[in-house]
Formats: sequence, C-alpha cells, structure tokens
Amino acid sequence: MSVHPPGQDPAHFESPFGDSAAPSAIEDGSHSGAPSLENPTDRLDAPPTPYSNPFSPPGTPGTRDSYVGAVSPSPTASRPMLSEGVSRNPSDAPLAAGAGLGAFSEKGGLAAASGSSRRRRLYIWLGVAAAAIVVVVLAVILPVYFTVIKKHSGSGAASGGHGGSSSGAATNPESPTGAVTGGDGSTITMQDGTSFTYKNPFGGFWVDDPSDPFNNSARAQSFTPALNEPWDYAKDQIRGVNLGGWLVLEPFIAPALFEKYQNVTPSPALPGGLVVDEWSLSVAMINDTSEGGGIEQIEKHYATFITEQDFAQIAGAGLNWIRLPVPYWAIETWPGEPFLEKVAWKYVLLAFKWARKYGLRIYLELHTVPGSQNGYNHSGRLGPVNFLNGFMGIANAQRTMDYIRYITEFITQQEYQDVVPLWGIINEPLLGIIGRDQLTRFYLQAHDMIREITGIGKGAYIVIHDGFQGTGSWKDFLPGSDRIVLDTHPYVAFGGDFNHPLSYWPQVGCIAYNNNQSQTDFGITLSGEFSGAINDCGKWVQNVGSTPSATDCDQWDDWQNWTQDMKTGIKNFVMSQMDGMHLPGYFFWTWKVGNSSVTGKVEAPFWSYQLGLENGWIPTDPREALGLCQSLGFAQNVPWNGTYQPWQTGGAGAGDIAATAVASFSQYPPPEISNVSGEDPAQLPVYTATSAVPTLPTPTFSAATVTGGDGWADPADTSLAVVQIAGCAYPNAWGPQPGSTAAVCGAGAATPAPAPAAAVRAFATATAA
Repeated sequence: MSVHPPGQDPAHFESPFGDSAAPSAIEDGSHSGAPSLENPTDRLDAPPTPYSNPFSPPGTPGTRDSYVGAVSPSPTASRPMLSEGVSRNPSDAPLAAGAGLGAFSEKGGLAAASGSSRRRRLYIWLGVAAAAIVVVVLAVILPVYFTVIKKHSGSGAASGGHGGSSSGAATNPESPTGAVTGGDGSTITMQDGTSFTYKNPFGGFWVDDPSDPFNNSARAQSFTPALNEPWDYAKDQIRGVNLGGWLVLEPFIAPALFEKYQNVTPSPALPGGLVVDEWSLSVAMINDTSEGGGIEQIEKHYATFITEQDFAQIAGAGLNWIRLPVPYWAIETWPGEPFLEKVAWKYVLLAFKWARKYGLRIYLELHTVPGSQNGYNHSGRLGPVNFLNGFMGIANAQRTMDYIRYITEFITQQEYQDVVPLWGIINEPLLGIIGRDQLTRFYLQAHDMIREITGIGKGAYIVIHDGFQGTGSWKDFLPGSDRIVLDTHPYVAFGGDFNHPLSYWPQVGCIAYNNNQSQTDFGITLSGEFSGAINDCGKWVQNVGSTPSATDCDQWDDWQNWTQDMKTGIKNFVMSQMDGMHLPGYFFWTWKVGNSSVTGKVEAPFWSYQLGLENGWIPTDPREALGLCQSLGFAQNVPWNGTYQPWQTGGAGAGDIAATAVASFSQYPPPEISNVSGEDPAQLPVYTATSAVPTLPTPTFSAATVTGGDGWADPADTSLAVVQIAGCAYPNAWGPQPGSTAAVCGAGAATPAPAPAAAVRAFATATAA
C-alpha cells in the first residue's frame, strides 16, 4: 500500500548514514556490506507524496536518453541450486539470531559450467471424484460437484497432480466427516484442531482431497470460473482483496507489534529509539531478550493474523481473487539485513494451498526489494530509494532480478499456474525518483527473462505498477510484449483534499478512478489497491508518529458510533470504485486491520474490508456495486470496446516487441543513474553471478503419491545467483555515506576505471589483487 508522508525533494538524495559509517570488508564473495546493527543510523526522510488529488495525477519525470554499457552473461551450470545443507551466507554473518527459522530446503547439486542459454539482451541476469466420497453440502452443491468437479478435474493437470480420481474411501482430516468437498454450511477443521462453519451464500464450494492435493476444481462462487477453467480478463470480473500487513508488516495494519516497541531505549542500532518500519522493528525484536521477545514474534504474527478461515470468509464475501504481498526476505537476506529470513515462504505455500481449496486466484506480488524501491515503510525500510537509483542502484537491481527469477521459476511449475495467474514483479517503484528510462529498461529485461522461463503465451501475466505517474503515461508501453498488465493504486487518503461532503466522493470512484482509457491505450489495467478512506484518519496511516491532516478524525476513528448516514456514505464511495473499476477488476486494501494493543480495537477502520463487512459500510455482495455510477448520474464517460489486442493476452504477435522499443531500451544496465554525484554509471558497483541459487522449498504430502515439484520450472535455466566479487568491499546497499560510494577491491585499491564501453564487464569479472 502507498503510505505517503511528507518527505525529501526527489532531486535531493540524502545519505541515511552518519559520516562515521564505513563500508564493510567483504571476503570470499559473500553478500552485501549492508550496515551491521551496531552501526549508527540516522532517521530517514520519506519520499514525497505522489498524488496531489484524485483528479490531477502528477506529471512524468524528465527524459533520460543516454545509452552505454553492457555486462557479460552469467556463468551457467547444469542446475544452479545449492547443494543440500549449503548456505550462501558466511557462517559468521551478522543477525544469526534469525537464522534457521525458515522452512527452506536447499536442493540439488552444482554441476560444471556450460554455455549460457539466456537471451542475448539479458546480460547478467538473467475426478477428485472417488468411488466412495462422502459429500457434505447443500443440495444445490451436489449437481455442481458432479457436473463441474468430476467433469473438469483433470484440466491443466500436472502429471499425477491436478484432477484424477481418488482410490478408496475419502479420508480428509480437515473435514469431520472425511468429505473432500463442501459448500455453504459444511464444517472445516483447521490444522490446529479448531473448526468453523463454511458460509458461502453464493454457491461456492471448497475442494480438499489429501490424495489429490493439486485438484483445481474448487469454485469461489457460482458466478466465478473454477480454478481449472479459463479466466477471461475482458469478461470475468476480478473482485479482490489484499492480504496487506500479513507477510510484509505495516504499522497501521499490525499496530500491536509496533506499539510494543515505541519509545524503546535508544541504542546505536536504534538512534532515538524509533521503531517505524519492519527493519527497525526487527532490530528492536532481536535486541529484546526478555520472555516473549525475539524476532520469532514475527512468525507468531504470520501464523495468527491470517488463517485458513480468512480465505474461507473471503470466498464467502463474494470475492474471488487475493493479492498477496510477499517480501524478498522470504527467500533470503544478506548480512546486515535484520529481517526474519525464509520463514514467510512457508506461509506463501499455505496461501497457495488455501486459495486452491476455496477456488480463489492469487495475484502474487513482490512488495519489497533490496535497498527499497520507494522509500516507504512498507518497502521494508523507511528512507531513500536505492533501487536503480544512487550508488548501489544497479547492484540492488541485480539482486531484485534474481528474486523475480526464483519466484517465476516456482509459480511456473504446472502445479501452481491455475492458482497464481498474475505476478507483480515490483510493488510501487517510485518512478519520479528512479526515472522512466531506467525502469523501462529493467522491465524489458524482466519480461525477457520471465518469458524465456514460461514460454510465450504461457505462465502468469506480468504486472507492473504505474509508478505514481498515472495510467495515461504508460500508453503504448513495449508494444508486442507478452501479457503485461498495468496496476494502479488510486487513493484519496494521500491527496490532502478532504473537505467535501460524503455525497461528493462517489464521483471520484466513478470518474477519476475509471481505467477504461488505459484499457484502450495500454491494455489490461486493473486497480491493485483502493480503500474506503475519504481522509487520512487512522492511527499511523501516514506513518508512525504522524498526525493526520484531516480535522474530524475523532468521529471517523470512532467507528463503533458511526451513524447510518456515515456508513452509507462510505459504502457508496467503496461501491462507486467497485463499479468504476469493475473490468478487469480491483483489489481492496486490505482484508484485515489488527487491533491496537492500547485501545483493544481497530484504529484504521476505513482500511479493513472485514470490519466494514461486519459493520455495514462494505457491501455483503460486491455485485451490488454494478450500475451504481449510472444511477447516481456519474456514468462512465470513456467507453471501452471490450476487447484487447491479441498480443496483450498472449495471442498473435505476443513476444514480438516493436523494434523501436528494443532499440531504445535493450541496453542494460541503464547507462544513466540518478543521484550518483555525476559518477559514470558504468563504474558503479555491481555483483557477479557465480553463486548457486537458493531453492524455494515445495510442500510435501503424506497421503498423496504426487510431489510439489522441485521449485524450478525450467531445467534449461542454469544461470547462477549474484554475489559480491571476492575481495571487494562494497558501499552500504541501503544508502552509502558520502565518500564511501565505490566498491574497493584488493588491498585497499580503488575500483579500476576501464574504458566506458567495457567498464561494467571488466568490473564484473574483476578478481582480488
């Protein structure tokens, strides 16, 4: 989500570290010299607010047109994964307190290197029905079961995976009767032994056969295609919700975690005692050695904040998609990064399992990247942007590309393609600071890398965010690319123009937040985030310690005493957005907001779909929204003809990117990087691809003969992972201090300055002196 407190001028790049900070010495090709938790860190300013008001999106950044430089292909091996038990982190890496908590199994052996098969432009980075099934469903579900589940159980199946028929009597520990499917009124038993009644008045049914764990026959509602049926983005409406604050922590969504560590004793690792983001929260937890302390608190949050029952409730609320934000530290961290590494991935796997069970599709998105792509607290660390910006911008982008690749390999396995049809590769990159040229080049590289793994017309759609520049600025983006979706996040809460009656806001949802023009100019354009907020009220919505600019927050925060007119007004605003954005669809931010530990209640009510559903300002059936805009006199004034160009949905021409776009953006890394004090980008620090890849673990099944794959869809993808060049000391990846902005290799020697055309290649292959 976009939390936009006032902050630094985009043109002014401030170092977040004091003058006393020095680059860490790196040995033996280990990871980034990010700051240890003992080094002092100044409090960081946040980036500026992207939008001024919902009717006037900001202008685009200046043009950046220089093109120089290239890097060598990555070394390759027959299989890039780590050997059993091998870690990429050195044994003496900092933050060992967080080690060993994850659910990873690092598989495979590393064979001899062979020639790279990556694309030339990617330089360095690259039925369920059984004989004796006991069905506990209402009568309306029985015919659905026999006409849909049995009929379609084998579609899109991996070998031994989806579909097929069970042998013997059904025995399901997650159903008291042993049933493998059920509808409204059926009983679900969760892994912890607790039970709940599945409530779905929309004809949806769950499917969960332990002997057939990849069965994709479940249907969220009768009007939503089952998982094993095609999704038509021109006709089928996405009615989605985000699971924000679950695996990527945000102070206003999970306030109790942050409230515990407000005003802690200042220390070198937490100057001022400020805990404002997941980085500083992790530091505070690691330093908390009291009973109930420790970073393990974050996993307790993972296990309790969102459970299987939430997925069931989402389907029962008439919603059919989930947007799932995940952090890069679900894969790994590098020394100096305090995040809880690897643990979040096992909850990603649970999300896949529960979504499959209840017929929900997932828009998976990488919410954080190394160095931060936007400087907001939900990127992991509040502060400056260090992705494709600043002295470590290229190096951080290399790591990011690796993480995009690993997740792509996982979700492209046949077992997951029906469950994860959308893949958002970077959440909310701040284009105004990074630059359109730089970001476009990165997206072209990512597109080519992803499509070499999936094949053209196959695998998940790639989703990119509008960078807070409005959808209109993305017209004709990479024409001929294979299935790129544009995501926009319209919010009133960060615009500052709140002094309007409730009757004013539906026109914003109906007119300003309509995506029809972009549907024509770009292609598939959805709203990945929106909310019911008409102002910035709510504890820490802007940031920890911030004061809302709205003047009437006392009444809006006191949601238990809202009048019916207030509830109706917010409901109309929410439904106006649902109607205005109904094709291809939307995702409300967010499903749930946790209670404050201080007051014992939700302190940001506008943002909780679940709370609004329970209290009357969210519709019990999202289809109620259709036609609202026309009934209010705010009919869509920009029609869309209801069709996409063939290449936009993987048809004819997909993958054949226009030659003009290739000529303009194919050189990579970007030859121009902002906020490097005039340095030649070709001499900025980079990593080298010489390390084995950390494999994402797959689920295991005790009652099935199938496996969860090996985490790697494309055996031809044998490129290695990036690491630091052995013998080199790197600047701080999260914001180098002035004077410590170059990688130093050998015995204190300065980074060599080769001819520009070969600078990056030479640096990437340098060895210690």
